[in-house]
Amino acid sequence: MAQAQLSVRDLTVRFPTTRGTVQAVNGVNFELEKGQALGIVGESGSGKSVTAKTLMNLLPRTAEVDGDVIFEGRDVRQLAAKGEHHFWGVEMTMVFQDPMTSLNPVKKCGEQIAETLRYHLGHNKKTSWAEAEDLLGQVGIPEPGKRVHQYPHELSGGLRQRVVIAMALACQPSLRIADEPTTAVDVTVQKHLLDLLDRLRHERGMSMILITHDLGVAKGRCDEIAVMYAGRIVERAAPETLFSDSRHPYTDALLRSIPRIDQPSHTRLEPIPGRPPELINPPVQCAYAPRCRFAQSDCLEAIPEVQGVEGMHEFACFHPAN
Repeated sequence: MAQAQLSVRDLTVRFPTTRGTVQAVNGVNFELEKGQALGIVGESGSGKSVTAKTLMNLLPRTAEVDGDVIFEGRDVRQLAAKGEHHFWGVEMTMVFQDPMTSLNPVKKCGEQIAETLRYHLGHNKKTSWAEAEDLLGQVGIPEPGKRVHQYPHELSGGLRQRVVIAMALACQPSLRIADEPTTAVDVTVQKHLLDLLDRLRHERGMSMILITHDLGVAKGRCDEIAVMYAGRIVERAAPETLFSDSRHPYTDALLRSIPRIDQPSHTRLEPIPGRPPELINPPVQCAYAPRCRFAQSDCLEAIPEVQGVEGMHEFACFHPAN
C-alpha cells in the first residue's frame, strides 16, 4: 500500500494557563492520501483549528505538542524546530476564515501575493507582479489588472477571500488547508468559493483539509469526514456512510440539527442540549456523556476506544447509535 501523503499520529496539544492546562487536542489520528479531500467537522472549541494550526506551525510558543506529523516522509515538527520556513507557504498552505485579518490592510492585494513569490521562490519584482495578476484571474476575480493595485478594504468579502486563495496557490502547494473559508460571506458567495476550491484542487492535483462546522458543506466536497469533539476524533467515514449510518451520538445530533429540504417549512431545528465540556483538566470519561441521550454508567468511568473498520468507518463510543 502506498504511503499516505500526510500522517498524523497521537497528536496532542496542551496550553498551560493560570487556571490549569487546556487539553485542546487529545490523541488525534488520521491519514490523507495525495489528491484526497478530508473534512474536519465539529462545534467551536472542538479542536479543529488548533489541529490545523499545529500542521502549519502557527501555535504560540507556550503550546505543548506531542505526537507525530509526517508529510511526504518528513517530520513536520522537526522542520519547525529547524526553522524550515520555506516549507509552509510552498508545500503546505492555509486559507483562513477571515480575509480581513489575514490580509495586510496597508498593502495592495497584488503586493501581498508578489512578496510571497519573492520570499519563497526568489522571483524579481516585475515577474512576481505579473504572476500575482495572473493568479487573481485564475481565482475568478474580474479585472485582475485593476484589482492587483487595490487595497483589501476596496474589495467585497468574497473578492478578499479569493485574494487569500490566490496567495495560498502562489507557490504551487501540494496540500491546502481551508479553515472555515466561507464563514464571513453569504450563501451564494459561499457556494462560489467552495466550487472554486474544489475546481482548483482537481485541476492542480492538490490535497485538501476542509475545516467547517457544517456537515452539509463537507458532504459535497470531501472524500472523507472526521467529526471532532472535545479535542478527539469521535467518528470518521466517507460522507455517504456518515450520513446514512452514523454511529456516534454526537454525529447523529449534528445531523439532526441541520435543516432538511424534505421537511415542511418552519420545522423547528433540534438543538444539541447542554454545551461543550470544559477542556481544563477534563475528567476521565466520555466527553460527550453529559449531553448524550444514550449515556450509561460506563460512559462516566472511561474514555471509549476507537472501534469499527480502520480506514473505512471508525467511531469511539460505548453505546453507538443505530
